[in-house]
Amino acid sequence: MFYRETGQFRTSYAQDSQILPLRQDRIGMAFLLLAAIMIPFVANAYWLSAIMIPWLILSLVALGQNILMGYAGQLSLGSAGFMAVGAFSCYNFILRIDGIPFIVAVILSGVCAALVGIVFGLPSLRIRGLYLAVATLASQFFIVWSLDKFGWFKNYDPSGVITAQKIVIMGYTLDTPAQKYWVVLGIVAVLALLAKNMARGSVGRGWMAVRDMDVAAEVTGLSLLRTKLQAFAISSFYCGVGGALFAFAYLQTVEPSAFTIDLSFRILFMVIIGGLGTIIGSFLGAGFILLVPIFMNIFFHGLFGHAVDASIISASEQVLFGVMIISFMIFEPLGLARLWQLTKERLRLWPFKH
Repeated sequence: MFYRETGQFRTSYAQDSQILPLRQDRIGMAFLLLAAIMIPFVANAYWLSAIMIPWLILSLVALGQNILMGYAGQLSLGSAGFMAVGAFSCYNFILRIDGIPFIVAVILSGVCAALVGIVFGLPSLRIRGLYLAVATLASQFFIVWSLDKFGWFKNYDPSGVITAQKIVIMGYTLDTPAQKYWVVLGIVAVLALLAKNMARGSVGRGWMAVRDMDVAAEVTGLSLLRTKLQAFAISSFYCGVGGALFAFAYLQTVEPSAFTIDLSFRILFMVIIGGLGTIIGSFLGAGFILLVPIFMNIFFHGLFGHAVDASIISASEQVLFGVMIISFMIFEPLGLARLWQLTKERLRLWPFKH
């Protein structure tokens, strides 16, 4: 099928769906940014520290995962491991380099994660699909084991749980939830804008060419080595920055046990539910995975109270949440970004129907 708007052929609905949600990103991202700016003026400290800050951070990590999976088509299960690299790198930069600005330490942490991502991205040149997922899963276990095994990363702290340093920017110590929220929001907004520009430019077109048909992309002169490793590096950079913010702005501790395989799977679900190959889908998916269990907990405790054992309620929440994820993937495999696009289209056409 030929589309006049793009001047390109699309052979299937699934391929076309990768382009359509991008048209709504500008409106959707503007709406999300406006809401994120207004929230600190109406939300209390608990909502900022326990919900909004982790939502922004996990959205950033999901965005990095989406760059690798949605745009470049490379399956990875090691995102939490790259987050751990960023967290421990930021801790050691601040510890060992006197007076280093926090923003610089966060950026360097992302660079360290990018270098590690390149190393573990090398198997993508030979393997793909499930085999690549297993290779990146090995990176998850290897990174966490290394950080826990070698004491230098933890400054030889025997407890295994290290208190993160204070966030200091231009001589001011930021220790309130609102102050940390603005720092996180600023970093996430800048990196999301960079990701959008990369996805719309020649870099993103190279990723999507490798995703759709890597053999044809290589025949046209595109370097698979450079394109795949570039995707792994940028994705790991986003995960590393997210890991540093996760440790310093949310957990306020640096510990390997915080970056488990469970976190990697949660990030994977965020990308799938939000929508592969979309910027806004990373934020929507992170909100779904993070907020739905909270609302379910409030609903069940409000409905049953103390009449039912808490362990039964907790197990029921997990089962129902799993059913919701499976049902969502069956009935809307293109994610929340696709629902957002359909909603926008219906609102646009609504005046003509009346």
